Amino acid sequence: MTISPVTDEHTAALVDFFLALPEEDRTFIQEDVGDPDAVRSLLATRVQQWVAVDDAGRIGGYVAVKSRPGWSDHVGDIRLVVDPAHRRTGVGRELARHALAAAITDGRRKIVVELTADQEHAVAMFATLGFTGEALLRDHIRDRNGHLRDMLMLAHFVDDSWGSMETLGLAEELGD
Repeated sequence: MTISPVTDEHTAALVDFFLALPEEDRTFIQEDVGDPDAVRSLLATRVQQWVAVDDAGRIGGYVAVKSRPGWSDHVGDIRLVVDPAHRRTGVGRELARHALAAAITDGRRKIVVELTADQEHAVAMFATLGFTGEALLRDHIRDRNGHLRDMLMLAHFVDDSWGSMETLGLAEELGD
């Protein structure tokens, strides 16, 4: 899989990608990605977005970093979606790492991701990237069947992570 910025050429493949997701997965995406017009609108926003594409041009994953406005403009939200066939293969981790690095380069000091509390593999993957539990919001998400689910917010604090690297002497090696 190759990670590349989303371009107009990805639009049709991304519509297909989102429409092929299981209904349960689409429930937990804030945008209505089951609607091709909503996907096109999402892609037209000025948000940092990348896709993981295989050699045949099929999309295996999507990630975006959304900046928050106003007093939270130092915070970036990561939105990550991986095709079920590519989960636990490293695609999600590479997309998340890419988004995290871009958010830090763009000056974000805190990066957050929102997940359902039962997405244990995703929580563990984000933990390996330095994310920690920030909040548990009980019954915060209603799925398409009307069931309420808990939402977990994970956060990556850039300054804390960099401080830890400096303590271990890694900051100099990384080009402080």
